[in-house]
Amino acid sequence: MPYISSSSRRTALVALATAVAAGPLLAQNTSTLRLIVGVPPGSSTDVVARVLVESLAKILAQPVIVENKPGGSGSIATSAFLTAPHDGQTWLLAVNGFFAEAPHTVKLSFDPMKDAKPLVEIGGGGLVLVGDPALPAKNLRELVSWARASKGKATFASFSAGSLSHVLGLLLNKAEGLDMLHVPYKGSPPALQEIMGGMVNVMFDAPPSSLPLIRSGKLRAFAVTSAQRMDALPDVPTLAELGYKDMTRTAWLGVWTTPDVPAAVQQRMRNSLLQAMDQPSVQQRLGDFGFTVNTKAPASPEQLSRQLSAEYAAIGETLKSINYKPD
Repeated sequence: MPYISSSSRRTALVALATAVAAGPLLAQNTSTLRLIVGVPPGSSTDVVARVLVESLAKILAQPVIVENKPGGSGSIATSAFLTAPHDGQTWLLAVNGFFAEAPHTVKLSFDPMKDAKPLVEIGGGGLVLVGDPALPAKNLRELVSWARASKGKATFASFSAGSLSHVLGLLLNKAEGLDMLHVPYKGSPPALQEIMGGMVNVMFDAPPSSLPLIRSGKLRAFAVTSAQRMDALPDVPTLAELGYKDMTRTAWLGVWTTPDVPAAVQQRMRNSLLQAMDQPSVQQRLGDFGFTVNTKAPASPEQLSRQLSAEYAAIGETLKSINYKPD
């Protein structure tokens, strides 16, 4: 047997230990990450997800796919996310409203405030009230007058029952004494198609799905729910400008994990997402959708959790004030 020096043996052992430690990382880089969204293709969240995964795959040097699981006000997607192995291979992209609003309006088999954890805020902004251009109303005042005169025939869509889209319609009904009928959909695309087809009248929608249709003249924008006018819609007034100060609302989109995913894996994903969001091309595309992106001083997961708790309490008070009853 050839003689092997002690220094050579140490070198070999170090190399072996390094290879063993690197093995899981190398294997991880060849596996596919799943980003689950609870909306159909073409919806606002889906559009943002596809912008993100394009950059994320390059940063992580591994495949990342978007998996659409619409329905159940987001509960189908969240169930799929929570029942998947908690190994950092499956993540959820969802609006804060599912965690702050849905528990008040939908019976869930899990506790979204405890079973899931916000990892990164991707961006946020207000919703836009859109309607069929064929309606005899060119501004919100005329829209309210028309809805009041319609005597029970006016309708408003939402991209999901119990969502901010739904709650804002109820708030407008209450503010103006209207009786617009709520028509829930599974995501924005089918709702917007029905509006453009004259089957439903108006909807509070997230900008990514509505902006292209507003710009092409297929939808009319009446107002935005953000505190300031949107850069993407500078000529559209805020609800606060029009006298609806209590209807200023914003939504934010985030990536969720589960608390028991290893901390190092969570941090790796958070850093990679922030890096993707910091790219000028991604910021430009998200800005075009009406999103405000903050990568300079991003909220920590702990800050996001506290914010969600406050939003949950606030939406509960809002629903109570309008005597909301689940459909």
